[in-house]
Amino acid sequence: MRLVIARCSVDYVGRLTAHLPMAPRLVLFKADGSVSVHADDRAFKPLNWMNPPCTVREGAAEDGTAEWTVTHGKSGEKLVLRIEEVLHDSTHELGPDPGLQKDGVEAHLQELLAEHITTLGEGYTLIRREFPTAIGPVDILCRDGDGGTVAVELKRRGDIDGVEQLTRYLELLNRDPALKPVRGVFAAQEIKPQARVLATDRGIGCLTLDYDALRGIEPDTPRLF
Repeated sequence: MRLVIARCSVDYVGRLTAHLPMAPRLVLFKADGSVSVHADDRAFKPLNWMNPPCTVREGAAEDGTAEWTVTHGKSGEKLVLRIEEVLHDSTHELGPDPGLQKDGVEAHLQELLAEHITTLGEGYTLIRREFPTAIGPVDILCRDGDGGTVAVELKRRGDIDGVEQLTRYLELLNRDPALKPVRGVFAAQEIKPQARVLATDRGIGCLTLDYDALRGIEPDTPRLF
């Protein structure tokens, strides 16, 4: 990863146009080919970015100032950075990332759902937990009562990011002729309304999990039976 802190302006040239005036900013060039421009007041969200694949050409503008052009390899869209002053420029080798470690409850949810796979529906059978893909493991891969393949993404609290993650897994899994067609189920103890709407729009099922019920713990609420 290359980290550049520079006083620069940024122009986006593509389907729309956008301009960031000259100011100090952090520019990240990541090994996956992405480039993002950050300010100091937006948490993790970049001001502008270019998804991979893209190329970077470092040259000079007509007035002699440095000009870096980031071009997307498929769309041809561009980010043009005019550099007035470089305050920091360093490159670091981060190496392979071990991935996100799930917290105890989320990991236990996965174990419990795999053990009680018919929570998803009658006739469901487990293929594998942590089914490997090129972009990370799918929490649970199973088959439904009709023999169809189902990929399950598990979260404690299900939001839009989890739906996006499952969408990427489904895209990859459906390229495998031995598995396709693969449908998705987004399972969580709590699913946010926006995530449910997005999942439904993409043909992904939603399942709200009762952690205590999976563990076999009776509810505190008195019952008449």
